[in-house]
Amino acid sequence: MNQKEGIEALNQEFRKYEQVRKDQAYHLSEKEGEDQFDDEYVIRTCDMGLYFNGGEAGKRAFACQLGEAMRGIGFAILTNHGVDPALYDEAERKTAEVFETTTRDERMKYHAQRFGSVNQGYFPIKETTIIHPDLVEGWVFCRRAFNLDHNPAYKESDYWPRPGFEPFFRKLVIEHEKLILPIMQSILLNLGVDQHCYDKKFTKTNFGFRLNYYPPLSAEDEVSGGGRMLGHEDVDFFTILPAQSVDGLQVLNMKNKKWIRLQAPKGSIVLNTGDYMQRITNDILPSTTHRVSKPMSKSLYGKPRISFPMAIYVWEDEILEVLPNTGKPKYDPVRAEEFHTRITSKYYGDSYADSNAQSK
Repeated sequence: MNQKEGIEALNQEFRKYEQVRKDQAYHLSEKEGEDQFDDEYVIRTCDMGLYFNGGEAGKRAFACQLGEAMRGIGFAILTNHGVDPALYDEAERKTAEVFETTTRDERMKYHAQRFGSVNQGYFPIKETTIIHPDLVEGWVFCRRAFNLDHNPAYKESDYWPRPGFEPFFRKLVIEHEKLILPIMQSILLNLGVDQHCYDKKFTKTNFGFRLNYYPPLSAEDEVSGGGRMLGHEDVDFFTILPAQSVDGLQVLNMKNKKWIRLQAPKGSIVLNTGDYMQRITNDILPSTTHRVSKPMSKSLYGKPRISFPMAIYVWEDEILEVLPNTGKPKYDPVRAEEFHTRITSKYYGDSYADSNAQSK
């Protein structure tokens, strides 16, 4: 299937790649006049201040809030998370700078290629995947792109087009790293599982930190039928996404098959669970479908949309197993790299899967 056909495609056409159950059916692009919207469902807001400042009772209360949100739809809005909102404002300006002050030739020197499980590097507009012409430029940086562990062989220029970008975005990554264990421990506590069983796996773990630059929408874009980002489910355990200043994020309510327009308050974090989480929780926590569509107001069509999500993974050799106390396991244990690359082969081609995945 080529990208032109992908504008009309349904997700179920790629079902063979999925590694968790996904019965929902939807078009990869928004279908004006066909899609229905849910204006009543409210994505739950969860107060992380309870976790950080409320003692053991506060931690239990936050775990309850987060668990209810994730069991319901796989999305939550986090407030009082401790990250300075000014850092997000600066990150939006810096992301624009990455794409607006470098040439395409400069960016193409870092054209995305696989490092372990993660397709790391630059994605030109309409080339985020091979199945849909997303109207976004992206740049993915995994842990190797940051000098977090003081590797003496690290070279900034191996990953970044200009000096100075890495030190700034490293600050943001470090702030988000502080949230990984509190979020995971809270999810596990709500599931009735040892809340520390992922502490070691999530210490200095791998991630995909992505810069997304959606250029202003042209008249051609408006009539193309392509979405800003195709409908999809994240592959990870969970994604940490600071609220964006330009709307467009939509979440599929799988109970009524209607889309929810999600516009989180400034300074908050949108959190959602992905395929890794659905796998280990035995389908209790869903990997929820979402997409990025045009903003509600046409006055925003001429403004770039910027986001910088951080997807949380484990290293490639870790084994994904269904957690205890989640019922009879529906899924066998699987190596993380095999799991990850089988799924993402739908985006990058069958050859993307690791050798184990190809032989089974």
